[in-house]
Amino acid sequence: MTLRLYDSKSQTLTDFVPIVPGRVGIYVCGPTVQSSPHIGHLRSALVYDQWRRWMTYRGLQVTLVRNVTDIDDKILDRASATSEEWWALAYRFELEFSALYARLGILAPTYEPRATASVDAMLDLIGQLIERGHAYPADDDSGDVYFATGTWAPYGELTRQNPDDMAASADAEQRGKREPRDFALWKGAKAEEPTSAAWASPWGDGRPGWHIECSAMAARYLGDSFDIHGGGLDLRFPHHENELAQSTAAGRGFANHWVHNGLVNVSGQKMSKSLGNSIFAAEFLDQAAPLAVRYYLGAAHYRSTIDYHEGSLVEAEAALDRIETFLRRAGRRLTGTRFAGTGIPTLPAAFETAMDDDLAIPQALGVLHDTTRAGNAALDAEDLAVAAQLYAEVAAMTEVLGINPLSPEWQGSNSSHASAALTILVDALLVQRDAARAGRDFAAADRIRHDLTAAGIQIEDTPTGPNWSFES
Repeated sequence: MTLRLYDSKSQTLTDFVPIVPGRVGIYVCGPTVQSSPHIGHLRSALVYDQWRRWMTYRGLQVTLVRNVTDIDDKILDRASATSEEWWALAYRFELEFSALYARLGILAPTYEPRATASVDAMLDLIGQLIERGHAYPADDDSGDVYFATGTWAPYGELTRQNPDDMAASADAEQRGKREPRDFALWKGAKAEEPTSAAWASPWGDGRPGWHIECSAMAARYLGDSFDIHGGGLDLRFPHHENELAQSTAAGRGFANHWVHNGLVNVSGQKMSKSLGNSIFAAEFLDQAAPLAVRYYLGAAHYRSTIDYHEGSLVEAEAALDRIETFLRRAGRRLTGTRFAGTGIPTLPAAFETAMDDDLAIPQALGVLHDTTRAGNAALDAEDLAVAAQLYAEVAAMTEVLGINPLSPEWQGSNSSHASAALTILVDALLVQRDAARAGRDFAAADRIRHDLTAAGIQIEDTPTGPNWSFES
């Protein structure tokens, strides 16, 4: 099968052919660590975790680079307001991001460079742009260096904008620019900023602009040309547009494909500080088990907007409960039979087709839930050979998606502890019921069954003993 993705630059669904056969280089814009992450940050990181897992399943060796922007105007402003060292503030929030990503089962990137560790590479790139006539030191004595957008004819190609229609760049003061749309590559040090936030350069002490950071780090870790550049839809302009312009103006191929994930709204509105509706990631993860949060944020198509509303996580928990109930039910029923372990852990063709089609996870989840229902039907019919195969397929699909509720990585969550405790209690009651029936105390046996039924637990008596599951 051919893996296809939607290229944001060409705005077409295209076959993915890696530059180096068998290898994939992906650069994803990571967080600016100025404050705690919100659920949009989680969603973006999860999308590229899903891409990475699927490409790995398809036999590709994936190098995923996700940067950390640890020097920025907002970081300096926040640190100044709190009287905290800017680098300490940045590191504190970086650790928070990493911990929350890990709680969602998001695999650590192959490389996670900090901007402050790649300043030399940024200076080299700025120097190349000046030599080629696409950048200039400011006409004043600020020490700023700007990209000259008017010298690069393709400027605007990523977002299909006419430069004449663009608003002035707001990433630096206008006084040192030759054109309002020119954007900062290097920002000269200011008297009110800490000296620790400045590096020496040929144009004076200062620090890098935001856009140059990603261009330099992408090239440093993936080469001048690489396969995929990813990030949130809100980064297309100006950040990604400027990255593309400065990298290609320097003679680099940069990204073959651009992939952008959709955003997260809250009750139909975009999250924003002014509306006061931002949902911080830590608070979100307190509302449900991390696995349910992963399922919820990863269930929509990655390019669509997620609209969070009250009850969304309950729906995710219910979907996972159906999967977990089947896996546990099938595992118990097959144990000790000749069908235990006979299922081949393959992915259904319809699931693979959906995933290969621009990571169509809603359709893939449809296959997963259809297979779960078919597996329960096979258990009801005592068709254990079919049940064993469907059990293996469900386990394989959930592993690829990173949502297998029985995987060790999720056993530390509260829901897993609760599930394990419930299993112990129900199994103990079933032992008591069997003992009552053996002693012909049918009233006690019926009472246990009645209590379990009232709790939403269905009992199935089989030739090898009772099985139980949640009523659907």
